[in-house]
Amino acid sequence: MNDLPSATISRMKVFVTGASGFIGSALMRALREAEQEAVALVRRAPRPGTGELPPPPEIQWDPAGAIDGTKFSGADAVVHLAGESVATGRWNAERKARILNSRVQGTQTVAASMARAKPRPRVLVCASANGIYGDTGNIVVTEAAPSGSTFLAEVGRQWEDATRAASDAGIRVVNLRLGMVLSGDGGALPRMLPPFRLGVGGRLGNGRQWVSWITLDDVVALILHALTNDLLRGPVNAVAPTPVTNADFTRALGAVLHRPTVFPVPAFVVRAAFGQLADELLLASNRAVPQAALASGFKFRYPEIKGALEHVLKK
Repeated sequence: MNDLPSATISRMKVFVTGASGFIGSALMRALREAEQEAVALVRRAPRPGTGELPPPPEIQWDPAGAIDGTKFSGADAVVHLAGESVATGRWNAERKARILNSRVQGTQTVAASMARAKPRPRVLVCASANGIYGDTGNIVVTEAAPSGSTFLAEVGRQWEDATRAASDAGIRVVNLRLGMVLSGDGGALPRMLPPFRLGVGGRLGNGRQWVSWITLDDVVALILHALTNDLLRGPVNAVAPTPVTNADFTRALGAVLHRPTVFPVPAFVVRAAFGQLADELLLASNRAVPQAALASGFKFRYPEIKGALEHVLKK
């Protein structure tokens, strides 16, 4: 994993929402291993943690309420990762409202509370998603590309707009537009594995849709990089520099697992199973590249899909 540059950084106090989630728990470990002070913002009553390291301090917050600015006392940075998953189950009006509100309300709360804090934290790294671009076909997408017209694009626009109170207060804001995050322990990949391990996996639809992906290790390293690098502000595509088509991803996964991938799933079957989610997430094409991250000097440890899959699946 890329480490915090010890020669250019002193000890930081970093608040993290979503600290028990897929990305958040990995980030908390990395911060503490780098001897940074990590504080978890939690919705439940604070409680002692478990594990080999002493439990991290916790502060209770309400995403739809407010955070007492004094609770940010001494904080250098906030990483905001909390939000309801978009990839579990079919969408309906109620589910879509929860997805949107969980991102917008929580982000508004964090940004406004940071703006009120005295002194203010210096940086907010806020999760976003490359779904903000919509279905872009074969077009290579950088951070300068316009947003799309899909539900996920609207979520992305409102999510990023919700950080405005922080940026208006002079806080450096990084909107981390996450692609598909690869890990053997969480996220989308473990849910894909059973049919592939049985030798009945295959491409989705025609397989020509582009997939922008990144390993969990590189996501965490990019967050650490964003905390300390003043060149990064605004949208940052959190994706590897080599997006692949769904067909190429399928072939790479089959090669790593030593299994055939000759059973494609027709688009109509994907739509029947997942509804709108299929067209916006599983069959949509997104060929994003990390222009801002690369320009800031970030080095990806796992830039190629086969090596990335071998790493996360420990092959």
